[in-house]
Amino acid sequence: MSGNKRRDLSINTIIGPGTFVTGEVEAGGFTRVDGSLRGDLTAKGRVVVGERARMKSNISGTAVTIGGVVSGNVLASERVIILSTGIVLGDIITRRIQADEGCVVHGQITVCQTDEKWNGAIHDYRDVQEVKSALTGFSLRLDRS
Repeated sequence: MSGNKRRDLSINTIIGPGTFVTGEVEAGGFTRVDGSLRGDLTAKGRVVVGERARMKSNISGTAVTIGGVVSGNVLASERVIILSTGIVLGDIITRRIQADEGCVVHGQITVCQTDEKWNGAIHDYRDVQEVKSALTGFSLRLDRS
């Protein structure tokens, strides 16, 4: 087993049960969330969202397994697995997906089978996120006189 594979199997970051984190999280490897997270999660390795986890987050990792609730988009360069207890309220972009019976997905799923399609989908996603971020500071005010 290569060194990279070994590092990916050990959990580098844990957000445990009863823990509430607000803010962006960047993790160097395998990340497990069993608590609550409000803020984006970017991991260089695998991500596991436990059954009791509650996340208002965009998630990015190599392989993402979801057993809890995720309100946000999921990007996984290898695969996404949604367990029967999993709920995803957002879009998914990945190369492979497995969705167990009973799970809930409310969003668009994009499965990219080639590197070209993957790179294009990620580029388009990031463009949309930049526009949304730029518009966040603006508010629409309707005066009804």
